[in-house]
Amino acid sequence: MHFFPVVELGGLNFDLSSILAILVSCIVVFALARAAVSNLSVHNPSKIQNFLEWVAEFVHNTIASTMPLSKAKTYVSLGMTLIMFIFVSNLLGLPFGVVTELDDAHKGPVTVLGMQIMSGEEVERLHEEGKHISFAWWKSPTADLSVTAGLAIIVFILVHFLGLTRNTKHYLKHYFEPFPVFFPLNVMKEAAKPLTLALRLYANIFAGEVLISTILMMGWIGLPLMAVWQGFSVFVGAIQAFLFTILTMVYISQATIHEHDEEHH
Repeated sequence: MHFFPVVELGGLNFDLSSILAILVSCIVVFALARAAVSNLSVHNPSKIQNFLEWVAEFVHNTIASTMPLSKAKTYVSLGMTLIMFIFVSNLLGLPFGVVTELDDAHKGPVTVLGMQIMSGEEVERLHEEGKHISFAWWKSPTADLSVTAGLAIIVFILVHFLGLTRNTKHYLKHYFEPFPVFFPLNVMKEAAKPLTLALRLYANIFAGEVLISTILMMGWIGLPLMAVWQGFSVFVGAIQAFLFTILTMVYISQATIHEHDEEHH
């Protein structure tokens, strides 16, 4: 059986495979950004500079479709960060599969760097049930609900902070529209936004990784299916990164822009 290495610190569980993949995602995104600006050229731009300029223009146009053009520039950096981090995270689990197997003769707890990832009692129970134990050290970060929930909560806090600080009167007023009796429904609607953001991204990426695991179990017969699914997964990863980003911008626009602003732009 495959297990993910989870350690408990201060009463909280930390999935080491997710933490490792998040760090790699951050490094890859930072490296891409650094490479794009290291040798900027107007007359002879590098391929990576051209690519990231295209991404920046795409993100800017996406944001501009949700709010007045004059306000869209403010959120280009946020949009670039979200779309690139999520896209890279979505793809990380596709080409890699780092798994270590536990010797059937192993007794006692399993530890990593002095931290316990499986108790001795659980190891003994699984051995008695005749199950082989292995640990998966790699997966797409966005295939973990806690990661997508973390992203969604950050967006949720940011949206309401911007609404309260940049559009206070109209932001508070919208909770009581069209009538004050709708206040509970409007609160529920706002609370559902981070939930749907997190679940949509998690469900699509997790389902893809489950399908990949199933195909791998088919051996060489599944190689053609694997090639096809790998290509389709890149498309799915890009779509999910785009959806998360554009929905974030829509929520920011709804919280910070009111009809008077739109009429004057």
